[in-house]
Amino acid sequence: MAISGSTRVFYILGDPVAQVKAPTVYNHLFQQHGIDAVLVPLKLPAGAVRGFLQDGGMAAENIGGFWVTIPHKGALADLLPAKDPVATVANAVNAVRRRPDGTLEGALFDGIGFVKGLDHFGIPVTGRRVLVVGAGGGGHAVAAALAQRQPAALAVYNRTTERAASLVRRLQPLVGAAATVAASNDPAGYDLVVNCTSQGLQPGDALPFDPARAGAGTAVLDIIMTREPTPLLKAARARGLRAEPGFEMLVQQVPEYLRFFGFDSLAATLQADLAPIRALLAPK
Repeated sequence: MAISGSTRVFYILGDPVAQVKAPTVYNHLFQQHGIDAVLVPLKLPAGAVRGFLQDGGMAAENIGGFWVTIPHKGALADLLPAKDPVATVANAVNAVRRRPDGTLEGALFDGIGFVKGLDHFGIPVTGRRVLVVGAGGGGHAVAAALAQRQPAALAVYNRTTERAASLVRRLQPLVGAAATVAASNDPAGYDLVVNCTSQGLQPGDALPFDPARAGAGTAVLDIIMTREPTPLLKAARARGLRAEPGFEMLVQQVPEYLRFFGFDSLAATLQADLAPIRALLAPK
């Protein structure tokens, strides 16, 4: 791709960063659609984030902002004053843009990507009973986005009860008494159950909950971002349940990032047909 003196520069900050697919995906899109921009990976240690922001790392006017991955999502949320509602609940950001006056603004698209994935699958949230299993970073983002869809009940389970209670307190300004701490990970009685734990990443992991306990109409979602079904999803499908992987959550974030960084036309084009993004993120 051609890089000139007028190229708009973006970063992706992480440590490690060698595994990220964002530069491949977005640079392909920029080139394909004639956009004079480039996304560059930066391996930035956790302790260097504050200095990066304060010591001129974002001072250049042709820097448009940066994508954020581990371990920086929480640290940047603490350093940036303006965040969207989902980012506020999750206390994390995965995108930061540079405003024309040089100030920075953060946003979080994990949860938005998840609920847009539900739309893609035709799975409703409003008025439904929802159980979120796992109250880590992913659970915070997913629960906050679900809360904005006004479920009838939004229960959170975590092996450490206080962590679930902390998330529920953050959700209550959005859904009030509908947000509660679940006494167990039992999916019985819920319309939608979401695995927001890491169980399923490693061979031999125990299932995060027993899908045999779920009702016949329950939908099961897993936020582990693989296109292939996890053991949980295989078990749920074997029981005849609707069960969908976390890959779509990743796909649906792409237009959100582009819109956030000012590429509205490209975002609209891709949102109308996300098949090319799916192919880029998980080529066959």
